[in-house]
Amino acid sequence: MIVDDDPSILTMANNILSEEGFRVSCIKSGSAAIKFLSSNRPDLILLDVHMPNTDGFQTLAALKREPNASDIPVIFLTADDDAETETRGLKAGAIDFIKKPFMPEVLLLRIKHILELTRLQADLAHEVEEKTREVKAQHSKLERLSMQIVMALSGAIDAKDTYTNGHSARVADYSRRIAKMAGLSDEVQDEIYMIGLLHDVGKIGIPDTIINKPDRLSDEEYGIMKEHPVLGEKILRSIQEFPKLITGAKYHHERYDGKGYPDGLKGEDIPIEARIIAVADAYDAMSSKRAYRGVIPQEIVRAEMAKGKGTQFDPLFADIMLKMIDADTEYRMREI
Repeated sequence: MIVDDDPSILTMANNILSEEGFRVSCIKSGSAAIKFLSSNRPDLILLDVHMPNTDGFQTLAALKREPNASDIPVIFLTADDDAETETRGLKAGAIDFIKKPFMPEVLLLRIKHILELTRLQADLAHEVEEKTREVKAQHSKLERLSMQIVMALSGAIDAKDTYTNGHSARVADYSRRIAKMAGLSDEVQDEIYMIGLLHDVGKIGIPDTIINKPDRLSDEEYGIMKEHPVLGEKILRSIQEFPKLITGAKYHHERYDGKGYPDGLKGEDIPIEARIIAVADAYDAMSSKRAYRGVIPQEIVRAEMAKGKGTQFDPLFADIMLKMIDADTEYRMREI
């Protein structure tokens, strides 16, 4: 599109470009150009700087506000030979200047170079978009694969214990729900879910005879069972891409009052993920069957959770779990 109030310029430019095979639209004013662009999209605009009523700068400013035309390259046509006009035009968004009167060869070369540059930029943008889509698809595939691996490992952990089928998945689910109600971000919620799935991974190193003992553990056996957080840390330490996995495995038996294990951490020195998982883990332990007892009644589970607030559990997350219990009027939040 050529926009110029001088008919001789329009005729000359049209003849030069048409002979080279370009399709040309000649427009005599800035306002007519903006109207033309509402339903047409040229590949390039040659725009005169000095025109009555709406000059080139005003036309370019209006063009930049048009969604269909804002990215069309613009070359200013001008008889001015001063740096101020050129600087103003480039700041406004023009890609180049051609001085009038112009030489046909110069006009053609400038236009061909800019159209080629624009085509290359479009090709590059398309290539980047395609590669971005491919990377996102691959990343999504890897995320799904990672989750499937974690779920499989979680299932293997639970399979060691005859009496805790689905324990890790429930703890992960309760943990994510607590994180959501605490106002944590979607990203953190997803992380806590993943951490929750593997919080008991250290039980892989505990003898089945202890895990599946049909009655209460002896002091010696309980001491061995208490080693599973440290074993979990050792197992997960090699996963360098997600170091937070360790926090759930190692610290979910720490207590808010500092009387837990393995390190006796206290209060907010315990990682937030572990404080959340500790609440979810204790709740599921009480609401699930054990070799030596059935599912504990909901009112007793609630009382124990309230009793542990501020001692065994972070008060904030214990309160959230109490709200979840109160909302679960039919006691569905338990091992089925």
